[in-house]
Amino acid sequence: MFGFMVTADGGLTTAGYVITVIAGIILFFLAIYFAGKNSDKKKLTTRQLVFCAVAIALAFITSYLKIFKLPWGGSVTLCSMLFIVLIANWYGVGTGIMAGFAYGILQFIQEPYILSFFQVCCDYILAFAALGLAGLFAKQSHGLLKGYIIAVIARGAFHSLGGYLYWMSYIPDNFPKSLTAVYPILYNYSYLLAEGIITVIIISVPAVSRALTQVKRAALQ
Repeated sequence: MFGFMVTADGGLTTAGYVITVIAGIILFFLAIYFAGKNSDKKKLTTRQLVFCAVAIALAFITSYLKIFKLPWGGSVTLCSMLFIVLIANWYGVGTGIMAGFAYGILQFIQEPYILSFFQVCCDYILAFAALGLAGLFAKQSHGLLKGYIIAVIARGAFHSLGGYLYWMSYIPDNFPKSLTAVYPILYNYSYLLAEGIITVIIISVPAVSRALTQVKRAALQ
């Protein structure tokens, strides 16, 4: 059914890229629109929607700044997940999930790999939308830090689910047989936790923490 869009290697054909980019642009703006509609507090203002759009754009840009990349997907970036978590921290779970959804679409356009529809959902849509769960801790003390940690764990859970369903055949021959059952978990959390630790250290720096507090105040105006 999707043969004209997907190559034999699981990538996108030229037609696939064109259709995906067009669909991605449409869905991106729809996600931003519905993010405003689904704010946990009230409808977002134009200013707040701009903050969402800028944060998503920064997440996408920093996702290209890779510290290192794993062979079967996944990489440690320069705090790209943080920007989606910030949206959830500012405006709540609903808006954070919609922003993560939009970001997942952009990630799919950036580096598409297709084994099945559900694999795409696990690796791109659900995994990045899960970053919005950070909003659960928005009103708590150290809410950004707590939310970020939960967001990373939630994203990894969906990547791991996709790993168990579709990526087990990619286990390296030299990987310890005794650990085969946990390979998707070890693989996905290896890069997610590495980026997570780097980000937690950065946002825990007093000057950075104060700056993010100021940005949140501006975002909520």
